[in-house]
Amino acid sequence: MNTRKYSKAQESKVAKNLKGRRQPNSGATAFSKGDVKTKHFCIECKTATTEKQSMSIKRDWIDKLKEEAFAMGKPHWAVAFNFGGLNNSENFYIIDEALFKQLQTYLEEEN
Repeated sequence: MNTRKYSKAQESKVAKNLKGRRQPNSGATAFSKGDVKTKHFCIECKTATTEKQSMSIKRDWIDKLKEEAFAMGKPHWAVAFNFGGLNNSENFYIIDEALFKQLQTYLEEEN
């Protein structure tokens, strides 16, 4: 399976789980960026073709994604990643501290 197939599978899963929409050829157009869109988020997906024990996160991914989310009118961004391989079904999300604080406050108010 080539890299694009792994990426497409991850993007489709993230879109389904978050009730979003996968952006076909997300890096190929100048006007629609990010791999998955939801009402509030522009999400960049990252995966590996083989299972890994670690994943490097690049600052450039986040900086670029912040700009893309802003340009598309999305108030939030996230990087979705997993540790690769065909059987890896768990995605993890990177968000900024301000959004994490909002999530924490929301969860504390529920109790």
